[in-house]
Amino acid sequence: MHVTAIVPAAGGGTRIAGTLPKQYLPLAGIPLLTRTLQALRASPRVDRLILVVPPGHEGRCRVEILEPFGLAVDAMVPGGEDRQASVYAGLQRASLDTDLILVHDGARPFISPAVIQAVVVAAAEAGAAVAAIPVTDTIKVAGPDGWLLETPDRGRLWAAQTPQVFRTALLREAHARALRDGLRSTDDSALVERLGHPVRLVPGSPENLKITTSADLALADQILRARDAEAGRAG
Repeated sequence: MHVTAIVPAAGGGTRIAGTLPKQYLPLAGIPLLTRTLQALRASPRVDRLILVVPPGHEGRCRVEILEPFGLAVDAMVPGGEDRQASVYAGLQRASLDTDLILVHDGARPFISPAVIQAVVVAAAEAGAAVAAIPVTDTIKVAGPDGWLLETPDRGRLWAAQTPQVFRTALLREAHARALRDGLRSTDDSALVERLGHPVRLVPGSPENLKITTSADLALADQILRARDAEAGRAG
């Protein structure tokens, strides 16, 4: 089962540090995007890796993200105007012989080989699978005027993460249909759902956070410190 990973990392991501895109921000001395790519390369299930970067950043990514850490990708692609367009651009570079496409956010550096394995296995069986964790907060649904409409049963709610893994033909069809219909989405599984295809939820990890704010970056640093301390005790 051949798996190609697409890593969308083409956003500006400047909410953390002014004009610096967050993929270049250091996390314990190593760029955030580098850590994400290292985590994917650590999985034996990922056969090919396509990195989607901001247009014009190809050289910078090689110099700052890849080469200093001995990393390589199979293709580097300029992204589009939003996440959906960037994933679509990556899809165009996927080999025709790949069975599954794994999409993983460039700002999720703590993905584990175990979660990757579980999502890939589920997608191989079901055609589409998504890492997710149960929601712990009570969720409220509001109307456009700000008034509460409903309170869904928390036991039925999950927070989607990545990786999200799909049969290649299925994801291609989902993106083509969305493009034809003029639909924009930040979630690939939502595009697959529109086709009427079921998507299996696979337990992810609370540590598999997406780093978006400075608070997320601080939490990521705490996770790394805890891992280093645990490794020191084990050693």
